[in-house]
Amino acid sequence: MTVGRFQVMATLQAARARELGLPESRAKSWGLNRAIFYAAAKRGFKHEAQPLGRGRMEGKGTAKAESTYFLGNEMAYVTKKSNRVYFTIGGKPQTEEDFKRQVEDRFRDNFGEAWKESLAIIHSYPKETLLSQSRFFNDVYRPRRDELASKWSESSQ
Repeated sequence: MTVGRFQVMATLQAARARELGLPESRAKSWGLNRAIFYAAAKRGFKHEAQPLGRGRMEGKGTAKAESTYFLGNEMAYVTKKSNRVYFTIGGKPQTEEDFKRQVEDRFRDNFGEAWKESLAIIHSYPKETLLSQSRFFNDVYRPRRDELASKWSESSQ
């Protein structure tokens, strides 16, 4: 398997959230949530989003959005599942297991090194850049997405 832009976005977003104070498990939930969001946005949100809100019943495997959370000026829905807080999109919480399956497993045994590199990259930017959705995307992610995907894919062969 190769490491693609989706995994790069998820990893850098998780490192961003970690740098801005979220615990690692919630940071990874944020990272996966944002990668899913940007992938859907790129495709034009082809599937109709179902409205979320208090009192709405969700199907099996989903959770009700309880509130919103802002990381800088970027917003995501938050939910509780099994007494844990997760970010959610489309009624589905992004868990540690989801992050492992959709992101970490693509790195095989090299995710730890990529995670350290991501934290170092993120740490090198001013807080103002990390708090801005557009500055993070344009200044941090976009210039290095293909380079990191290639590098991390090669090291995961």
